[in-house]
Amino acid sequence: MRAFVFLWWTLGLVLLVVSIQTVQDTLGTNHHSPLVLLAGTEAVAALLFLLPRTMRVGAAGLLLVLAVAFLLHLTQRQFRWDLVLYASAVVFVAIHGSLSTPQWRVAASARVGRAAPEG
Repeated sequence: MRAFVFLWWTLGLVLLVVSIQTVQDTLGTNHHSPLVLLAGTEAVAALLFLLPRTMRVGAAGLLLVLAVAFLLHLTQRQFRWDLVLYASAVVFVAIHGSLSTPQWRVAASARVGRAAPEG
């Protein structure tokens, strides 16, 4: 369970940071491109993805943004494997869903290096 939470939060934080950096970099230029909207949407979706109650809504938003970004890169003849990897991890987390209250308790109380009891 801890490995799942680690993947979930690392993925969400990485996508959040990257999207914020993209917004900042794009706003730093003299033109405001649709990239600001796309990256801003990704940032909001990443925040929703990090919260247990809105994880699946955030995942749907992230998948939409990643698909658009992937297609935009394809139009420039760039195949972005990293976007495929992000999307597959988002799908995995979304399918699994957030931990239940008992699972959160076990994950929080289990000692590192020791298998947590099933349940």
